[in-house]
Amino acid sequence: MLIVSSEFLVSNQDIKKCPSDNLPEYAFIGRSNVGKSSLINMLCKHNIAKVSGTPGKTQLINHFIINKQWYLVDLPGYGYARVSKSTKEKFQSIVTDYVLKRQQLTCLFVLVDIRHEPQKIDLEFMRMLGEEGVPFAIVFTKADKLKPSEIEQNTKQYKNIMLQEWHEMPMSFITSSAKEMGKNELLDYIDSINAQLASYTTKK
Repeated sequence: MLIVSSEFLVSNQDIKKCPSDNLPEYAFIGRSNVGKSSLINMLCKHNIAKVSGTPGKTQLINHFIINKQWYLVDLPGYGYARVSKSTKEKFQSIVTDYVLKRQQLTCLFVLVDIRHEPQKIDLEFMRMLGEEGVPFAIVFTKADKLKPSEIEQNTKQYKNIMLQEWHEMPMSFITSSAKEMGKNELLDYIDSINAQLASYTTKK
């Protein structure tokens, strides 16, 4: 897939105010400082998401219309952020409402910093998604910081832990915003899902 247009549409804290059409939505989420904004900007080839050195800056559900065909959704992060307890709870409420109630959500991309060993908060979040039947894929970020052998070792750690509870691993991608690694794979994956949806709609 080639992204030829990406436009900001709306930001809000209430899923009832999200776009009312039925275009598929692909949302991105992860712990604070995982590189979410950089990844989104890499996919779109220009800066549509705000990159900040301060964790927890994304505080709204942000919708961007891509190629006039689907939405890229930038969600607030979870985990550590230099915000108050009440603000963290508000973030959690926004995320939970969107992830569990938004019917247009087609795939949730869960971003994980590949440099670190499996984090409890990431594993628990993905377990919740599995229990709730939310379709998701794992996006390992910052792969340019590691050697190929370290990438293999760290992803294997996730696989070993998750397969203790999961029948199979979710789809996963190795990415680096700095090197544009994984960009084509991610966009092709989205494109393939959109094609399946279009085929299903045509058959109906």
